[in-house]
Amino acid sequence: MIVDQEKDVAIRQYSLQESSSLGSSVFEITKAGGNLRKLRSNVFVPHRKDYYFLCLVKAGNSHHWVDFIPYTTQPNRLYFTSPQQVQVKEETEPMDVIILSFTEEYLQLDENHSLRQLPIIQNPENSHELKLLPDHVLFIEDLLGKMLVEFNAGQTWRTGMLHAYMSVLLIYLSRLYTEQYQADTTSPDRTLLNRFRTYIDSRYHTLHQVADYADLLNLTPGHLNDRIKQQSGKTAIEHIHERLVLEAKRRLLHTNLSAKEIAWQLGFEDAAYFHRFFKRLAGNTPANFRTTIREMYH
Repeated sequence: MIVDQEKDVAIRQYSLQESSSLGSSVFEITKAGGNLRKLRSNVFVPHRKDYYFLCLVKAGNSHHWVDFIPYTTQPNRLYFTSPQQVQVKEETEPMDVIILSFTEEYLQLDENHSLRQLPIIQNPENSHELKLLPDHVLFIEDLLGKMLVEFNAGQTWRTGMLHAYMSVLLIYLSRLYTEQYQADTTSPDRTLLNRFRTYIDSRYHTLHQVADYADLLNLTPGHLNDRIKQQSGKTAIEHIHERLVLEAKRRLLHTNLSAKEIAWQLGFEDAAYFHRFFKRLAGNTPANFRTTIREMYH
């Protein structure tokens, strides 16, 4: 894979409106039969989407990376990404797909708010692919087909119908997610863990201490740590540190920022401390990690 030697200071982010062929800004569902109309300028360019992206592949394949995992898409599988994941397209080929895209703003609507807690949205395993059995494909394709018709028809109560279809689809996909990745995040006793992870995703670059998140959740640090460890098997600080290391790895791979600059972006005032922090958790120095991961990309 080619690594761009003129990387921007920040990893490029595409909005739904910018990526959409219809100019949609919050929600869109499209079908492409052989000619996938997407941005061509982002091939080999590390980028994030600022929206959730679900793609049912019926035919054709493409090659891409999500974070540090290479994928060659295969027919009759569902691929999905979350806004924070970094993607790189290596090849784009004609494909037969149905694509569903929606933003965080869509999930924050009152009627959709509960969908935010589903595993397919939370994506605790930082995954990207669902392997589907034939009956799964039939169910998902039928449901997406109904959504596509409703989205394009513009009939009375269209929003309510799409919400109903979305609820069924995301719950169904969440069941498949938990079966495949064995991450049963739907149980009531993991609600706090989901909220904690959501806060980390949005504030990891400014808040590094358990006490910071305990304040947001109206808990004492000790109580928060006990409950998070009970629900996940990891301490609260381990979750915070893992998120920081993941983001540091993304920026070491996809930008030419120095380790000192990355440390500053992630809220570390002392570059030497960041160096020790990264080496302790990643088992390698930032410079060595960058060299190794880029060699793997080539």
